[in-house]
Amino acid sequence: MLLEQYNASGLLFNTNFLEQTSTSGLFSYRGELVLIQGEVADDKGHTKPPVKVMRGAVLLADEKIRLLIGALDDISMVNDLLEKYQNDFAADMKAVLFVVNIDKPAQVSLDGANIVFIPMVQGVPWNEVIDELGLEKSDFKGQSAADKLLTLQSEIVSYKPKYPAVSLDEVLASATDVQREAWGAV
Repeated sequence: MLLEQYNASGLLFNTNFLEQTSTSGLFSYRGELVLIQGEVADDKGHTKPPVKVMRGAVLLADEKIRLLIGALDDISMVNDLLEKYQNDFAADMKAVLFVVNIDKPAQVSLDGANIVFIPMVQGVPWNEVIDELGLEKSDFKGQSAADKLLTLQSEIVSYKPKYPAVSLDEVLASATDVQREAWGAV
């Protein structure tokens, strides 16, 4: 399966879980998705940490990516995402990307896949998308971590955001100078 290939290739980083759902052949993942891998650090083949990642990535995939949620620190990183993963997008994939430096929400259609872009300076994509879809913790009660993504996918299929449909170039042009707010020890 696709996510197992990503894992073997070092494209999944800081993994929370990678598990099969109760739907045969459909796998779920939460963690970070590598956009640009780190270079080889030594003669044993160990690599440095990734150069760029999608934070808080949530993926549901079989041979194709069916659901994609995550956070980008800069809207320009969407180009890295598309270069590396667009060929693996299902034609009907649903995606919600939270981006630090865009000024307003929008949605873009790429070869049938719908990608919603929402500004977010701080927060966790999983929590934010649950709020965006109007889900409650009780909607996930008693489910495995993997199957919670099935619940999310079933809800996102009927999700009709009221954000303007624009081109990807318009979203890229909406970049601001806002940066992610850092928390924790300095």
